[in-house]
Amino acid sequence: MRFKSFLLALALPASLSACGQDGSEETVATEANSMMESENIALGNDGVSVASSGAQDFVNKAAASDRFEIESSKLAEASSMSPAVKEFAAMMIKAHTDSTAKLKSTLASNPSDVVVNDVLNAEQQAQLDELKTKKGADFDTAYAAAQVGGHEKTLTELRSYASNGDNDALKTFAQDLVPIVTDHLNQARKLK
Repeated sequence: MRFKSFLLALALPASLSACGQDGSEETVATEANSMMESENIALGNDGVSVASSGAQDFVNKAAASDRFEIESSKLAEASSMSPAVKEFAAMMIKAHTDSTAKLKSTLASNPSDVVVNDVLNAEQQAQLDELKTKKGADFDTAYAAAQVGGHEKTLTELRSYASNGDNDALKTFAQDLVPIVTDHLNQARKLK
């Protein structure tokens, strides 16, 4: 692959002049460095393919989803006035605590460089902050909407990773969660 970059760098002056550019040494060097940096990003500095970050990205999203569901559902215990919302929230706390434990167990039995990072994304943090300001019926409405939206996104991520993931154990984990998350989504829709 480095040879390919070298050949591209050699061919660059001719292609630049053909396109009406001056082909100055500075332009050629900049373009060649850019191409080689692209090669290094794709292959790693030693020319060996680097592992895809798909597994780590999936784990981060799954862990953050669990954390969001747990934290928002804990708020429901104090802020909701609906017995149905409180019951759903208790189920979410248990289900997503179990999901996180299963994710950690899956990673432990399938050694890799992937680690659990449950940092909420900006949208999740904003929704959580918004939920903290609500009480009663206002909370119930906002919580139900957050649950529907969160479970829809999670379901999309699970299905995508189950089909196209780069780690077989995590693909199985994702596939196993699809029916559970589908059920949660259907129940969350009934809260509205």
